[in-house]
Amino acid sequence: MVFWIILPISLTLVSFIGTWSVYGMAYSNNHVCSLSDWSGKNFCRGNETKGCCYVPTISGSGTFAPESSLFTATMNAGTFLFVLFTVFHHAHIMERHMCHSMLSKMALAFGLVAAAGAFAAGNCNPDAVTLLHYLGAAVSFTCACFYTILLCALTGKCVLTGFERFLFPLRVFLAVVQFTVTVCYTIFFVQEKYIYNLLSAVFEWTLSVNLQMFELTYTVEFFFFSSFMVSNLLSKREEEKPLILPMS
Repeated sequence: MVFWIILPISLTLVSFIGTWSVYGMAYSNNHVCSLSDWSGKNFCRGNETKGCCYVPTISGSGTFAPESSLFTATMNAGTFLFVLFTVFHHAHIMERHMCHSMLSKMALAFGLVAAAGAFAAGNCNPDAVTLLHYLGAAVSFTCACFYTILLCALTGKCVLTGFERFLFPLRVFLAVVQFTVTVCYTIFFVQEKYIYNLLSAVFEWTLSVNLQMFELTYTVEFFFFSSFMVSNLLSKREEEKPLILPMS
């Protein structure tokens, strides 16, 4: 049903437009430095808090008002859509390829934990609730990385659209990028020099955009999605119900 393609498209657009709008607002208010500024001349150091800017990470862009409100709204909307995305994709696998249910359930678990981490990061301001924010972000990025890998495995094993020979190599490439950039982001994030901090910000934005592109490829699967798949997920199949032997 064509209607269902709205979900992956909406998820991508909300995440992309929302996060970059937050960055635009933060940059215009001089709350974060430019992603293209490698000099670090205006970077806040020590106790300096005025007339300077912070590293332009996704979290940093949503730290201060008024962009913090848009950041929280974007994260909440994106998290909600991502949960629907993971559940409905699992429903599709369960309907068409029940034999791979275990792999699909593992992907579902990673997807839901990633969504929970993103929700925590979006609702815990990094300036006020630092630990919970960064813990949520770390969980979200890590689980999202494993989620893309598991979805690639499902693409290779399950024929849902007939276009898997094109989708599989594309998703493998995006998953490799996601994994590689996640490792690079982690390495540079813990460094103290501005140049390394900016590199970590660039990697973080790359992670976000790459994940959005990965999600957008599922427009093809959702084109073949039908509403009864969700009802089948919520109700037990006949073959899954225990066999009750009549009393003799």
